[in-house]
Amino acid sequence: MNKHTNKNIVLAFSGGLDTSFCVPYLLDQGYQVTTIFVDSGGVTDQEKQQIKQRALSLGAIEHVEESIANELWGEVITPLIWGGHWYQNQYPLLCSDRYLIVAACLKLCDKLGTNLFSHGCTGMGNDQVRFDLAVQCLGDYEIISPIREIQKLTTEVREYEKQYLLDKGFEVSDKVSAYSVNENLLGATISGSEIDEWKKPSDESYLITEPKVDTSKQNQLVSFEFEQGDLVALDGQILGEGISGEQVMQQLNKLVGSYSIGRGLYTGDTSIGLKGRIAFEAPALVALQAAHVALEQAVLSKAQNRFKSTIAEKWTELVYEGFYYEPLKHDLEAFLKSSQSQVTGKVTLELKPGNLSAVEVKSDNILIDSGSVYAQSASWNIEEAVGFIKLFGKSTVMAANKKH
Repeated sequence: MNKHTNKNIVLAFSGGLDTSFCVPYLLDQGYQVTTIFVDSGGVTDQEKQQIKQRALSLGAIEHVEESIANELWGEVITPLIWGGHWYQNQYPLLCSDRYLIVAACLKLCDKLGTNLFSHGCTGMGNDQVRFDLAVQCLGDYEIISPIREIQKLTTEVREYEKQYLLDKGFEVSDKVSAYSVNENLLGATISGSEIDEWKKPSDESYLITEPKVDTSKQNQLVSFEFEQGDLVALDGQILGEGISGEQVMQQLNKLVGSYSIGRGLYTGDTSIGLKGRIAFEAPALVALQAAHVALEQAVLSKAQNRFKSTIAEKWTELVYEGFYYEPLKHDLEAFLKSSQSQVTGKVTLELKPGNLSAVEVKSDNILIDSGSVYAQSASWNIEEAVGFIKLFGKSTVMAANKKH
């Protein structure tokens, strides 16, 4: 039994099996449970109503809903696009909403006057690291983790949870999907079944991209306007006036996904040392990154384009591994923001069945030598070019000649 006299506890609630189990389990420990569903996208109003009804039927004294769409756009998507780098060159950090979910939960703790917070993470995955480190960085809170507690008792965790709920008189859905799905504003991640078995994902595993490429689909142009690295307009719709960041992601996920663009398979090193494999869909992020990179390549110097990827790689590592509040992350973001001072212009993408490409770039900041055109004309003479080549490769030539 917990020693706290204040037995109010805030539970991050999704309505799935794990968090459904947590409600009566915590009640049995003497807590008064307030559930909160933090909407990070990918859930309909009807589904949110079902989540609320589920929480209250399980015994929660109150259920709260909170949207973090604006925060996701500003705090995650924007610096991710500035960096233009995905974790281990594969994964576009679809898990990064977890930190903002925690922040919303802890705000509710403060409002209710409790420092008790609970989540449904298991002791086997990455999310427990993200949740726990975020909590520890944001203040003096106590973490209650029911799933990790019952893992001390059994290895058949899901069966234990189901039986616990049934014994309490609660319904447990007989429908068990072959896949574990997590969908938010950034896209969707899918694991389980043949994906875990390192086999080709079936068409049924995809949610927001057309599984089969429709070669008869007409090509479509989409324009992106950036100002100092920030998207300010999509197809002429001004952000903050005609469209929000949330709507940008929703529109692009639907449009780009309809061209079967944005799917991927990620195999990498998890925070806890295991190899992980998931399928993911991120059509909006794929399109935003393609447009932003095309503009950067035109307006940044060669040294900037080369070095920036080093900074972005470290930023994605920190966010993926749980170090969202690490001071270095904020230092790196300051560099990334500074690198965007000249990234202003308009990029047109062409969507084709199965792929996309940046077909047009307009900017006053493109690094063009008015007297030169690549491979055609130059503002220097032949002798200068030959002399440059000789000096540029002098060390390598000397070293190579020593071997003969």
